[in-house]
Amino acid sequence: MTDARAVPRVELTDRFVAGAKAGDYFDAKTAGLNLRVTPNGVKSWFTVYTSPKDGKRARVTLGRYPQTSLARARTLAIEARGHADEGQDPRDVRAAQAGAMTVRQLVTSYLEKHVRPNLRSADAIERRFNKNVLPIIGELALADLHRREVSRVIDPILARRSPVESARCFEDIRAVFRWGVSRGDLDHNPAEGMRKPGEAKPRERILSDGEIGTLWKGLPEALPRSKSCQRIVKLCLVTAQRVGEVSGMRLNELDLDAKLWSIPGSRTKNKHAHSVPLSDLAVEIIKDALADADESDFVFLNEEGDGSLPGHAVAKTITKAQDRFGLSHWTAHDLRRTAVSNMASLGIAPIILGHVINHRSVTKAGVTLNVYSHYTYDREKREALDSWSERLLAIVAGAPSAKLIPLRKKAS
Repeated sequence: MTDARAVPRVELTDRFVAGAKAGDYFDAKTAGLNLRVTPNGVKSWFTVYTSPKDGKRARVTLGRYPQTSLARARTLAIEARGHADEGQDPRDVRAAQAGAMTVRQLVTSYLEKHVRPNLRSADAIERRFNKNVLPIIGELALADLHRREVSRVIDPILARRSPVESARCFEDIRAVFRWGVSRGDLDHNPAEGMRKPGEAKPRERILSDGEIGTLWKGLPEALPRSKSCQRIVKLCLVTAQRVGEVSGMRLNELDLDAKLWSIPGSRTKNKHAHSVPLSDLAVEIIKDALADADESDFVFLNEEGDGSLPGHAVAKTITKAQDRFGLSHWTAHDLRRTAVSNMASLGIAPIILGHVINHRSVTKAGVTLNVYSHYTYDREKREALDSWSERLLAIVAGAPSAKLIPLRKKAS
């Protein structure tokens, strides 16, 4: 073990630590704090102290950089020295702390203190933990964690052919373990260095005209127990909006006289408010839903009748009913892609499509657009959605007018 008394001390700074080369460095500011950098660049924190058990020099791991910052390492080193001064060996204290905490407790703390306050995807992350991680390794003590536990979680997800979910779940696990290391709950991250499961290529599924007609006409038979799901599927296709935004539609977001749906930023993926012009077909579907909503604030009620139908519940219903649609596998998001592709084939410009689906990367792609262009394309959005609605009705009816007729600019 490196003797702290034989190594020159350096007043460590964040800049110094980030650029430190291979070797041992002892902090001049915090007694016993040691940064060790391996030849391949791995940086680990230790604290060196005199064990109260046998009077010998000892060392305890505090974590790895950058997951454990310089400030956090100093705090942990001071705590360890305090334990030694009180007659407790810091190694025993950390082992007891790790052994006492379970994966479930770490995840609970992570969700409460980091995920919910900081991440917009908190609900999805929590669902993945509850579905995939906690039932398998939730009761495992942190002291017993190994790489194989990560594989125990990921392998069943891959077995059910969900590569995207397996990749996201792996990222969740790696993130919570990194967070645990940064707080001192873990000495190292068992997922570090493991290869992330390969994500599937982005889906490119677009329903053909024949599939659209089959789906539309077959919804009552495929989803006989949920008129709400039938209507949500139709409205996703008609409006090109996300299933969660459609299923969570509220009465106070609608102005049916003006044929307009205003989605607040709190309900959109990018947190920007979004207005959706409603075609006559969209208004008809919404009015049918309102007739069954019993004066609720929500257009599409959940099974209990006390709130909106969650988007993930609709997606799950669609998945369970796949065999009844008479189509190859499709998802709710494929409806949005199908609508956009059809509008593009009608000659709708990409920037207008970006506004229709509330994609900021398209509508606010640069500083110039972001700062100087405040035009909302409301008229163009309405024309695009009305044109798509007309073509959709023709497709469903199987009429010759379903043949593609691109929009042409009016003569000036």
